Amino acid sequence: MKTSAVHARIEPQTKEKVEEILRSLGLTPTEAIRIFYKQISLRGGLPFPVAIPNKLTASTLEKSRRGEDVQKFESLEVMFDSWKK
Repeated sequence: MKTSAVHARIEPQTKEKVEEILRSLGLTPTEAIRIFYKQISLRGGLPFPVAIPNKLTASTLEKSRRGEDVQKFESLEVMFDSWKK
């Protein structure tokens, strides 16, 4: 089987974080890229949805990044209970 090389530039911090996760999964970066490409080929597109957030979602995400209007809970149970009120 012939192979072809793929070259990509990745931010060092992102690369380190991803490679740590891949190691925990028992995968090499090459294997992960191969899986990703195979899924794109099989599905005829990305194997996950990609969407541009609407204005409300974009605004909410930006507020969260700044730490505004963020609620913190002691546990998932407490968070779920807060939804019932």
